[in-house]
Amino acid sequence: MSVYQFTVKDVDQKEVSLKAYEGKVLLIINSATKCGLTPQYEGLEKIYETYRKKGFEILDFPCNQFMNQAPGTDQELKSFCELNYGTQFKTFAKLDVNGKQAHPLYKYLRNEKKKDLGDHGKNTLLSRLLPNTSIKWNFTKFLVNRQGQVIHRFGPGFTPDKIAPYIEEVI
Repeated sequence: MSVYQFTVKDVDQKEVSLKAYEGKVLLIINSATKCGLTPQYEGLEKIYETYRKKGFEILDFPCNQFMNQAPGTDQELKSFCELNYGTQFKTFAKLDVNGKQAHPLYKYLRNEKKKDLGDHGKNTLLSRLLPNTSIKWNFTKFLVNRQGQVIHRFGPGFTPDKIAPYIEEVI
């Protein structure tokens, strides 16, 4: 199995097959525009600009599951990112990353990499409250190689500049 087997919706609610990204290195993120981590968009755009000509794409999936921090329509969320952070990477429609309504893509991602990089059984409140594979917050990131395999999972606090060396390994 790979991420290429999934279909998602864009901000216009049109189906998009992730097969369109076959052969590219992907960073798949769940995001929010009203989160304390929202400024990570700036760093994400920087790594996108650095690596996109080498076959790198960022796939941004807003998620409103964490304290309703992604309010508004899909188009409004996309516009916010473009206007405030100059993002050029693809923003998709909102989706759920946890629970019974979790999108199949996120069920797959969570199953492939169950823990955030550097999270070696940390006994935090979130890790005690959520099942082991759950996304703990906005801006969890998954790095996917050119074959569509998930190779790393980065927690919300793992900033984009720290991800660059991992991208270098697979680009």
